[in-house]
Amino acid sequence: MSVTLAEPVSDAAVWPRSTREHAGDLTIGGLTSAELAERFGTPLYVLDEQHVRDTCRAYRRALPGVEIAYAAKAFLCRGLVGWLREEGFGLDVCSAGELALATLAGMPGEWIILHGNAKSADELRAALRLGVGRIVLDNPAEIAGLAALVAPRQRQRVMVRVVPGIEAGAHHAIRTGGEDQKFGLSIARGDAEDAVLRAMAQPHLEPTGLHCHLGSQIGSVRPWLAAVATLVEFLAGLRDRHGIVLPELNLGGGHGIAYRGGEHPLDIEAFADDVRRQLNRRCALYDLPVPRLIVEPGRAITGPAGVALYRVLVVKRTAHRVFVAVDGGMADNPRPALYGARTTVRLVGRPGAAGTRRVTVVGRYCESGDVLAADVELPEDVHPGDLLAMPAAGAYQQSMASTYNLVGRPPVVAVRDGRSRVLLRREGIEDLLARDTGSES
Repeated sequence: MSVTLAEPVSDAAVWPRSTREHAGDLTIGGLTSAELAERFGTPLYVLDEQHVRDTCRAYRRALPGVEIAYAAKAFLCRGLVGWLREEGFGLDVCSAGELALATLAGMPGEWIILHGNAKSADELRAALRLGVGRIVLDNPAEIAGLAALVAPRQRQRVMVRVVPGIEAGAHHAIRTGGEDQKFGLSIARGDAEDAVLRAMAQPHLEPTGLHCHLGSQIGSVRPWLAAVATLVEFLAGLRDRHGIVLPELNLGGGHGIAYRGGEHPLDIEAFADDVRRQLNRRCALYDLPVPRLIVEPGRAITGPAGVALYRVLVVKRTAHRVFVAVDGGMADNPRPALYGARTTVRLVGRPGAAGTRRVTVVGRYCESGDVLAADVELPEDVHPGDLLAMPAAGAYQQSMASTYNLVGRPPVVAVRDGRSRVLLRREGIEDLLARDTGSES
């Protein structure tokens, strides 16, 4: 059953664009939350296909001529790869599994970028066999190792991941542009320049440019402007000292989104305008050809398009708190435990009481740290059987989910124009037991 509701949802910035509300329920893609939960069970991830496509098109409009590769680690499945391919996006992958799924789903190898700080020989062989467009070199040992794997009379295009010494990101665990961390090669120490020279010396490698990723959940364009200044100066130095002119510059992703009311996502149009202006100005300063830009958004594409639905199992009052325990938790959304991430929580499926109270939403897993949302307001009459919705759930939830306590991972259901389809089915007990060989020692 599909319905059409005219009322926009409050805090619209954190919900998929198709979301509407009526009589205490939300519709996403023309389907009510209650209907989706009843049909597919909970926990459940709902992904608004049209929102994903509209966001891809907004990136295309803001960044004409720029290569855009979706960061697969945010969330990946075959259905999503099809949408991205149709919207003209490539993929940034970081494992043999992501690479295999991408090619199985029909993504051309030339549109794929492989990166990672510790790629195995098997992963590099797979990338070469599948003809990936670029492999990002992250350490000196990888240069000669990759060159040795390239077939005679062939060349593999590569980029060198550099560290510009710029800290950016919402949490220290997701900041990757500063010194003394596991990713990339330092410009300040000379490691990046040495890596470029080593790669240039390998006849089977074709260095095309620099790769830089500052961090995740960045809401201001300022860190990228500082990075562009540093990177262009480095490119100019390569030209002046060694006669090397690299034609590409990959600024990675990390574009922030809103998780709660009052938060603001990165303005992609402002990002595009300011970064282009800075790049042109800095290249003119050094009389350097303007390199072709590449960006790798992930969270910004799928995060706002997703909603997680949970069923309340227990409401428990203690001396100081009210705990609302749901049928999911840290295994299907580890971000609060890992990063202290905060999110919006809303009662859906029925009108709630007029009054609210402050509660802590917790999961069903055997950890005291299994907290999804601390100190959030929910209706006073929240009770077992109620349905809760948490928006901005389309990135870094399913992709980071585990089977802790031998609980299967939730399904992902795509919605659009009143229709739904399962992208990833629910993981059942049979799936979990199938890995256990039953062998005795």
